[in-house]
Amino acid sequence: MIKIKTNGEKFKYDIYNIFKLFFTEIEFVSDIDYNYNIVVEKNNLKILYEDVEKVCDFDEQLSDKENIKRSLYNYISDKTGIKLPWGTLVGIRPTKIALNLMNEGKTDEDIVKYFKYHSLTRDDKARLCIKVAKTEEHFVNSETNNISIYIGMPFCPTRCLYCSFISDTIANCKDVVDDYLLALNYEIEAISEYVRDRGLNIECVYFGGGTPTSVNDEQFEKIVNKIYYNFIEGNTVKEFTVECGRPDSITAEKLYTLKRYGVQRISINPQTMNDNTLKLIGRGHSANEVIDKFNLARKMGFNNINVDLIVGLPGEGLKEVKHTCSEVLKLAPDSLTVHGMSLKRGSKLHQNTINNIHMKIAPLEELNAMHEVTSKLSEQLNLKPYYMYRQKNTVGNMENVGYSKVNQECIYNIEMIEEKQTIIALGANAVSKIIFLKENRLERFPNHKDVREYIKRIEEKVEKKIKFLNELYGAK
Repeated sequence: MIKIKTNGEKFKYDIYNIFKLFFTEIEFVSDIDYNYNIVVEKNNLKILYEDVEKVCDFDEQLSDKENIKRSLYNYISDKTGIKLPWGTLVGIRPTKIALNLMNEGKTDEDIVKYFKYHSLTRDDKARLCIKVAKTEEHFVNSETNNISIYIGMPFCPTRCLYCSFISDTIANCKDVVDDYLLALNYEIEAISEYVRDRGLNIECVYFGGGTPTSVNDEQFEKIVNKIYYNFIEGNTVKEFTVECGRPDSITAEKLYTLKRYGVQRISINPQTMNDNTLKLIGRGHSANEVIDKFNLARKMGFNNINVDLIVGLPGEGLKEVKHTCSEVLKLAPDSLTVHGMSLKRGSKLHQNTINNIHMKIAPLEELNAMHEVTSKLSEQLNLKPYYMYRQKNTVGNMENVGYSKVNQECIYNIEMIEEKQTIIALGANAVSKIIFLKENRLERFPNHKDVREYIKRIEEKVEKKIKFLNELYGAK
C-alpha cells in the first residue's frame, strides 16, 4: 500500500491517477504515517520520500495540472525505471485530442510534439492517434437528428474472470429471462414510436451484452425480430451489428436468424486461442470451437466478422500471444479488436490480485512486445486502425484498438467513442447519451443495473427516458 499525504486537495485526483500508473494500491492519509508527501506550491512541486526532498519547477507554458502530473510521472519513472507509452495521459479518448488539433490546422508533426510536450506520450502512440483520427473524421456525426440504438442482453454462458459487468450467467437467471425479454420488448416498442414521431434518423443498431446469443434459439429469434421490425425495416440504417461473442452460445439456427433479419456485422470473440488460458479465465469453450463457429458463419455468408483479443491475460506471455495471432491469421477476420487487460474492481481477477492469489501478468517489456505482435497481425490481415479507446487500470497502461478492412469499419464504435452522436440505449444497465452538438454538451441517462429491478420498473423508467430525450428533441 502506497500512502500519500498532500496539501494539493484540488489536484488529488490527478496525483492519484499518476501514482496508479505505477502502483496497485494507493491511499491518501492526513497524518505522519505516509510514504510520499506531495506539496503543491505556486511555482513548483515538492516531493518528500524517505526524508529526501525533490523540488520540481513548473513550466510556464503548462497548466498547474499538467506540471503536477509531469513532475510526478518523471519522479516515479526515474525511481522505478518504468517508462509508460502514454506518459501521463489517462483519458480514455486520446483521439479527441488529435481530432481537435487537426481541426485547428495542425500538422502531424505538430500533433506528435503536442502529445510529447503535454503528456510525455511516446511518438508511436501519438501517430497511432493521428491514424485513427484521420479515419474517424470521415464518420463522426454532425447532425442532431442522426442517432444510434444500443440494445443490451445482460446474460452470458459463464462469467469470465476479468469481467466486472453486471451480466450474470444464463443458468443463474432462467427464472427471469422471459420476463426480461418482455420488459425489453416494451422498451423497444416505446422508443421505436418515439423515434418515428420525432423523425429521427437511425444510423446504427448495435445488439450487445453480456452475450446476446446466450438465450435459446427461439428467444433469440423473437428478440432479433422485434429489433428488426422496430428499428431496421423502413429506415436507412447503415449498420446492424450483433455481438455473438461466445462461440459456445452460437448455433446454426441463430446465425440463420441473423442472416434472415439483415445483420451485416457480427463479432465472434475468443479473447485468446490458448485452451489453458480459456479454462483459467472461465470462458467455457475451446479454441477449436472458435474456429468451427467462425467457419460456420463464413459458410453461411457473413462477410464482416470481427474477432476480439485481450493482451495481458493471466498466465500469458509473448509465446501465447504469438500462437493466438497465428490462429487468427488463418481465420482472416474482417476486423480485429485488441484490448489491453484491465484489472477492473468488480472482477474476480482484481480480487485475486488484491488477495495475493497467484495470477501471473507479463512484465511491461513483454506486454509491449505482445501488443506489437497484434499490431503486426493487423498488417498481415491488411486491416487499418479505425477506432481507439483506453481504460484505467490496464496492465502496461496500453490502449484498445479496433482494426478493420477499408469500408468495413464499425460506425457505431466510432460514434460511441467520439461522443458526437446521441445513442439511445435499451436494456438493463444500458446508458443513453444525448449530445447537444451546438453546446458541445453530453447528458447521460442510465437504466437500472439490476435485471429484476429493470423488469419491475420498466414503465416508469421509459417514461423518464422520454422526458430526458425531450430535453433535446422537444415534447410532442
